[in-house]
Amino acid sequence: MSKRIYTVLLTLISLFVVIGCAKKGSITGGPKDETPPVFIKALPPNYSTNFNKKEIRIYFDEYIKLKDPQKQIIISPPMDPKPTITPLGGPDKYIKIKFQDTLLENTTYSINFGESIVDNNEENPYPYFSYVFSTGDFLDSLSIKGVVADAILKKPDSYITVALYEVDENYTDSLLYKEVPRYITNTLDSTAFNLYNLRKGKYKLVALKDASSNYLFEPKQDKIGFYSEFVNLPEDTAKVFDLKLFKEVLGFKAFTPKQASKNEIIFPYQGKKDSMKIRLLSDAPDTLETRIFPFKDKDTLRYWFRPFFKADSLVFEITNSKKYSDTLVTRFKDMYKDSLLLNSETKSILDLNKSFILSANTPLDTIKKDFIKLTDKDTLDVPFTIALDRFKNEAELVFEKTEENKYKLEFLPEAIKDYVGNVNDTVQFKFATKKLADYGTIFLTLQNVKAYPVLVQLTDKNEKVVVEKVATSDETIVFDHLDPAKYFIRIVFDTNENGVWDAGNFLKGMQPEEVKYFPEEIDVRANWEIKQTFILE
Repeated sequence: MSKRIYTVLLTLISLFVVIGCAKKGSITGGPKDETPPVFIKALPPNYSTNFNKKEIRIYFDEYIKLKDPQKQIIISPPMDPKPTITPLGGPDKYIKIKFQDTLLENTTYSINFGESIVDNNEENPYPYFSYVFSTGDFLDSLSIKGVVADAILKKPDSYITVALYEVDENYTDSLLYKEVPRYITNTLDSTAFNLYNLRKGKYKLVALKDASSNYLFEPKQDKIGFYSEFVNLPEDTAKVFDLKLFKEVLGFKAFTPKQASKNEIIFPYQGKKDSMKIRLLSDAPDTLETRIFPFKDKDTLRYWFRPFFKADSLVFEITNSKKYSDTLVTRFKDMYKDSLLLNSETKSILDLNKSFILSANTPLDTIKKDFIKLTDKDTLDVPFTIALDRFKNEAELVFEKTEENKYKLEFLPEAIKDYVGNVNDTVQFKFATKKLADYGTIFLTLQNVKAYPVLVQLTDKNEKVVVEKVATSDETIVFDHLDPAKYFIRIVFDTNENGVWDAGNFLKGMQPEEVKYFPEEIDVRANWEIKQTFILE
């Protein structure tokens, strides 16, 4: 019996030893590969001169693939058609570049791979590899560098194309719209740029947020930045160029109008409307009246008229202050009349320093104050005034607000009448006010302002303007009734004193108006006062 027990115990011990050994020797796959591929050679060799081949092969010590090649790989000067570069799909141990057309004579080319070359397994990058060759006897070796920033936004775009256009007897600024540049590079995901292997000469330096990736400036969709003077090489190689990207305001143009309802025609346009005027050329009743006001969030004018009359089409003349004139035609028919809908941006909270603003989908025409009732949480009547702004199509209701109060605003039937005769049914708006201690305040002092006026803007984390004030002297600027949040301070040098930030214009050689950001965010808390000095450099 004892011998049998001994045998069983020996068997169990042996089994545990075997299992323990098996666990210790289990396969883990080894440490993670963090080594990038290693460049071995290129055929023809990198930095070759008198290049006359149709194909290049670049070899590495392991299987590689190209990651995001459309964004990462930059060929300068650009080639049309572009060469085929593989592997685009499966891995290989070499990159093959095959040219589709004849190369330019006596030209230095560079093929910059960015961070596109990665190993097949862990995608470790072989960063910023460049293959450079010349079809002439020598390699051009000049270079320039710089940074690209957004002219108005704190956070710049990534993947900005930076280009040099050769200034010779054929150069005009219009080349940007129809011909590719002589040299290009890309900021990739940074703000800095470098252009290498440049030839001695005179150039125009331009940055593009190139939406179509075609190296042409298309103002409808591209941002642009440019150096005001010509770049002279080799004299300017020591400079650090600073380019500011902006979206040009397109030249004014009116588009075909469209009837939106029985008494409304909408007029879309591009550019600045300035003093855009609309004049009806078609026959109409002598009693015809019109009302024109803009959409808040669209480049469109709303043209309302009364009374309605019959016609197959209407002809309009569109003019503005920029000596623009055009004649446009729209179809015309009897349609349903819009009903009146009242609304307000005040949903639940009305700030203590703001008025209640009423708007409508149709033009507001008359308001009967006696048909409007405002009461507080104690159902006491609150005195108010109300005024109609026909250009904005808004009514502003002003009253003395108190802290932590609740209000009910009631429009009785026929309190509001619109332009085409609609009246309202009973409409109520309910809202409240907060404690004054729920808000924060910023006292801002500016120093070293080179010229007034300046626009002083508080923006949120998405760079949307929360509040704006105009500073005309060194007086302290007060931002009160601020909700607790993190804000940024932006200063716009309003050079032309028109009250808005103005973008530049490439063909006119105009740079955008200068903007400065306070370098730190401002953390506004409830019942806090912040005294901040902004020294502009």
